[in-house]
Amino acid sequence: MLLRENPSAEAIEAWIIQLRREFHRYPELSFEEYETQKRILKILGDLGIEARKIADTGVLATIRGKLPGPCIALRSDTDGLQVQEELTERNSEYISRNEGVMHACGHDGHMAMLFGAARLFQENLDFPGEVRLIFQPAEEIPPGGSERVIAEGGLEDVDVVMGMHIFTNHESGSVGLRPGPFMASTNRFEIILTGKGGHISKPESCIDPVRMATDFMSNFYPALEKQLESDKYIIGVGRIRGGAQFNRIPDTVEILGSYRTFDRETTDIIDRTIKECLDEVVKRYAKPGEEFSGFPDYELDILHGYPVLVNDPVFTDAVNSKLQESFPELTVYPEIEKTFAAEDFASYLQKVPGIFISLGNRNPEKKILEINHSCTFDIDEEILITGTEILYTVSLDFLKNPEKYLNSQSNFNLEPLKKRLKTDR
Repeated sequence: MLLRENPSAEAIEAWIIQLRREFHRYPELSFEEYETQKRILKILGDLGIEARKIADTGVLATIRGKLPGPCIALRSDTDGLQVQEELTERNSEYISRNEGVMHACGHDGHMAMLFGAARLFQENLDFPGEVRLIFQPAEEIPPGGSERVIAEGGLEDVDVVMGMHIFTNHESGSVGLRPGPFMASTNRFEIILTGKGGHISKPESCIDPVRMATDFMSNFYPALEKQLESDKYIIGVGRIRGGAQFNRIPDTVEILGSYRTFDRETTDIIDRTIKECLDEVVKRYAKPGEEFSGFPDYELDILHGYPVLVNDPVFTDAVNSKLQESFPELTVYPEIEKTFAAEDFASYLQKVPGIFISLGNRNPEKKILEINHSCTFDIDEEILITGTEILYTVSLDFLKNPEKYLNSQSNFNLEPLKKRLKTDR
């Protein structure tokens, strides 16, 4: 790695690991990251980096080079999860001190790596343009903190954006890239089926919402399977709730579930199929008579959360080329498999071109095998310097050679950047 040739590399790596452990000890839930925010502002202040608060509990910072040029935004998420961390043979020194909250998704490592890249830029300002640092809150809860950051001007004058996520689905220190759709959209649905309750001995006087729910579930999955290939979506019901007494047909049953897709067309098909199956159930269970007027019925609430995360193909190809050139010993997967995991970084990529990189964390020798969100999830801390170097090296290359990373046929308006670059040069 390039940084390891630097005499101060060992000190920088130790500093990054120390920061990761500090953040890990004191995780905070989404939009409750007040102490985390204070710590971020303190570290940035010590580095001499200009910063301000954004999105309530987030931080936005700026590092300006000595020369004019483009602007790249680097983003880290900051929130923890509602998980009780378990003691392992590795984490005794840095296990969470906040009861019931844990950095179980690598956000502590993401912050540390972003600080590492920031320190490298701040120690050598001889570069063109600007580096925007986004320490974003509330990645874990839809609609996500990214929407707040964008609404409050976090992407103003930003030309491209880059982020990185630690995952245990490929080996420690390897890098996964994916041009185009990479991570799925996340969508939530809630259904309230309304029947007509009454004593179980008089079913003719009732409309049973439990049977309605059963019929809906029996028909819904096959209806989707007829329309969609299995790799296009994933769907599941997390809760069915209704009734309170063994000898009474309840008035309502609630169904709560979610689904994930890689394109809007698939999302629309699932939305439509849910409604069509509900309409069929209501029609099937309708009964004549004034006493059944208005019954049965349903309420449907669909929340479309994070959009599909789409990496810019040209930007991704340029990143791949730069990694191959600068880090020949690095294992790079140029087309890693798509994942049904979701990320609100997708919202940034809807505004400006860029990339979201997967940094491998799986290390059987160190017994680091647990997937993200596990109560024993941990990070192979040797990868933190790798992620830092990648963020720094790719960002610096973009600032010096932006044309390599931009597509003249892009869906984004690149004319302001092109005019600015022409003027600067």
